[in-house]
Amino acid sequence: MEPQRLRVGQAITPEQFEELTDAQLERLVPRAYREYFPGKDFCADGHFYLHDGSAWSFFRGDLLDQ
Repeated sequence: MEPQRLRVGQAITPEQFEELTDAQLERLVPRAYREYFPGKDFCADGHFYLHDGSAWSFFRGDLLDQ
């Protein structure tokens, strides 16, 4: 079976989050927010905070407050 291709804004499961590397996770984040991605070890509950206080969620594939 071929691995799923990672795309910007794609929602993932908590299991996928654990399996992916920092580089793979970064590909899921829109370019406008990539500079704020602190790395997998600093993503509490699958999300990280941006400069304006909003949070990007890997499990939603979007900002938490939208």
